[in-house]
Amino acid sequence: MSEKKNNLKDLIFALVIISDRSSRGERKDLTGPELKEFLEANGAKINYLALIPDEKDIIVQRLMELCESEEPPEIILTAGGTGLSPRDVTPEATKKVIEKEIPGIAEAMRLKSLASTPSAMLSRAVAGVRQKTLIINLPGSPKAARENLEAIMSALPHAVEIIRGKISDCQQSSSKERPE
Repeated sequence: MSEKKNNLKDLIFALVIISDRSSRGERKDLTGPELKEFLEANGAKINYLALIPDEKDIIVQRLMELCESEEPPEIILTAGGTGLSPRDVTPEATKKVIEKEIPGIAEAMRLKSLASTPSAMLSRAVAGVRQKTLIINLPGSPKAARENLEAIMSALPHAVEIIRGKISDCQQSSSKERPE
């Protein structure tokens, strides 16, 4: 493999930023632009960026629309709504949409964040798959969202290959990546 493992080259992302205040225009969204810049700097393509309120039905509807669109993104990143406040409903909405949960992704993000702040253990972020799209919840702060994405980005190309059926034998694939 000649490309770096953490390269997101040509992966297609959708970004759904979830914030009541930003969606009402009361606060400028900084997380969407931060994630977009980071992803594009790593070779990813962004085919969708939206800012929506912390409303479970709206989140579910948007995730479903993206997954079931004619050309669904390979990965949907949500940012925001993963905490403990009564309005934080992103994990519940995501669980209504996904068909398979991937707990290791959220565990890796929390582990990385714990090195910076003990409050990382309060994150309720989830990750999973619907049809052929990987959905990952990130925190709402620009810094935390980027750090969480950095923690998992090396696994994303492989995850997409498996989900999209480009790899059918993971044992064969993993043996190529590690010398014996």
